[in-house]
Amino acid sequence: MAEEERKRVLVVGGSGYLGQHILAALASAGRLDVAFTHHSQAPPQPLLDALPSIRAFRADLRSGDGFEAIAASFGQPHVVVNCAAISVPRACEMDPPAAMATNVPSSLVDWLLGFGNDDSLLIHLSTDQVYQGVKSFYKEEDETLPVNMYGKSKVAAEKFIVEKCSNYAILRSSIIYGPQTVSPVAKSLPIQWMDGVLSQGQQAEFFYDEFRCPVYVKDVVDVILSLAKKWLSDGKKTQVLLNVGGPDRVSRLQMAESVAAVRGYNHSIIKSVSASSVNRGVASPPDISMDITKLTQMLSIKPISFEGGVKATLEAEASS
Repeated sequence: MAEEERKRVLVVGGSGYLGQHILAALASAGRLDVAFTHHSQAPPQPLLDALPSIRAFRADLRSGDGFEAIAASFGQPHVVVNCAAISVPRACEMDPPAAMATNVPSSLVDWLLGFGNDDSLLIHLSTDQVYQGVKSFYKEEDETLPVNMYGKSKVAAEKFIVEKCSNYAILRSSIIYGPQTVSPVAKSLPIQWMDGVLSQGQQAEFFYDEFRCPVYVKDVVDVILSLAKKWLSDGKKTQVLLNVGGPDRVSRLQMAESVAAVRGYNHSIIKSVSASSVNRGVASPPDISMDITKLTQMLSIKPISFEGGVKATLEAEASS
């Protein structure tokens, strides 16, 4: 009896923070052919060494260069997870055309449509910054009114995908936090950054009036794997939009207080300030906390509490 075709999963932007965590989970899931794209000249060597079965391809999300080579040697992927983005709001504000060209995955979607079938599921990472931020616990059906270019580029991406793709899952993610990756990423990670600042014992300022629902990276990975496995097993038409956040609505101040509580730092060094006291060169929504009822009901995934995630993050850092 002929061996059943192995399913192929492609992670676009696989050398980034979330991408590396997804690749590690896919590699240990087994029975999948896994590949990723990277934009830099060469893929990170520590990642290739840690996950030798995974293939790397250089691709340019803006121009589409490199996707044909993936089709030729890897084949049409059954699942594509798109993590690639310019995700720093200020960078998007400074160069709106670059933000739109990178964050709206037109070349990726056109490449998938070019296979002429509905055999691929696109799992696309969006953001809580699509919401205006004037109330608490946004639901998926609430209006999207982003206040900055990053949010606007992500709304444009969502609309493009819904219009063009037969099968998609759009995940509106909050701040993703957790342990460092196999090949450390350059960007500062929120819990590690707060820990580093507070460990010095000097007074540090944190905003008390901006709220998000930070989500532990392994919970985001679980959501993606759950959607991918369902698609690979039944192939039923999938058109899903989900808020992906943690269960707790917290300010930066509360985040810092959680880190201090877990570490045993003196809380008196944490100074509460208003977000309006700092000019960040970009508008920031005050409250984009999200209702995750749909996520927990549809996938039976219960994200870890913020304090539980902080503990898990710092424990993982200590043992690495």
